[in-house]
Amino acid sequence: MSSSILQSSPKPLFFISNQKQKTFSSSLHVSQSINGQQFHKPCFSKPFTLVNKKPITAITATQRIDKTLASSSSSAMSSEENLSFPIMVNGCTGKMGKAVIEAGVSAGLQVLPASFGSESKAGEIVEVAGKEIRIYGPTGRESILTSLLKENPNMIVIDFTVPDAVNANAELYSKVGVPFVMGTTGGDLEMLYDTMENSKGYALISPQMGKQVVAFIAAMDIMAEQFPGAFSGYTLEVTESHQASKLDTSGTAKNVIKCFQKLGLSYDLDQIQQIRDPEQQLEMVGVPEEHLLLHAFHVYHLTSPDKTVSFEFQHNVCGNSTYAEGTIDAAIFLAKKVQSQAEKRIYDMGDVLREGNMR
Repeated sequence: MSSSILQSSPKPLFFISNQKQKTFSSSLHVSQSINGQQFHKPCFSKPFTLVNKKPITAITATQRIDKTLASSSSSAMSSEENLSFPIMVNGCTGKMGKAVIEAGVSAGLQVLPASFGSESKAGEIVEVAGKEIRIYGPTGRESILTSLLKENPNMIVIDFTVPDAVNANAELYSKVGVPFVMGTTGGDLEMLYDTMENSKGYALISPQMGKQVVAFIAAMDIMAEQFPGAFSGYTLEVTESHQASKLDTSGTAKNVIKCFQKLGLSYDLDQIQQIRDPEQQLEMVGVPEEHLLLHAFHVYHLTSPDKTVSFEFQHNVCGNSTYAEGTIDAAIFLAKKVQSQAEKRIYDMGDVLREGNMR
């Protein structure tokens, strides 16, 4: 008895120029068993086995802002074809903050020489992508931000700080009236949205800045809305692998699971298999060694009740370049909304994707 197997081989959807390392991949695999024999090829390059893994001084409010801040260019955006505006990247000492600055410089944006950070780093000057940036602690932020906005009226703030600072930072940005992109995850989301709705300002909030990942989740959501219950009776196995420093469960996996639940699958979030052990990530998942400290691998495996049909969805990200590029696209999108005096509201990455014209 013969059978055919439909399979799309994993191909990269996103590459970083002048780098050989694939940074984003996605694959869909459908397999069917004939006479009890399973025809199935794992999505990962190596056999993937599900495992049970338990998962200095503060700056005062009266401090005079460096002249370098006041002298930063605030050139107006004369046309969309030559869009250039200043960005303030808060949390610039972190991996994402640094990556966003590098992406911003590559895109021709102006990076303001100021960034909000922790009290322990206040007063430090760090160099990122050839730019010297002074770190300001928790004290005096409102006066600092107000002065920056006065000198740079078309600036956009990009926030990649820490979860505990999300709500306070959003409230500050709203009070001063500066448009911002919030990439930091955590905080009280309901309070965050209430703050923005009450302030009637411009903001783009998204816990996921990877454009292709956002598009994948959106496609899954469309499928769930169009075909509710299509996978009723199927079983679902979800495994996600991230760097060991990530203690919480993947928010992206949770969003995809919500789509599967609409498709008729019964699945509890505590069933998600987390892999944080570097040896398992190397040997079982196939994470490149150079990306053990920063990666996001996900696999969703569905099996029919009689185990004759299986589906597998996978999306892998190595490094953070794709998130940084998406963040800059988000900032450009928001700057255009401000420039065109569009509706003041909370935007998200879905709006960025629907707008098109991304770099």
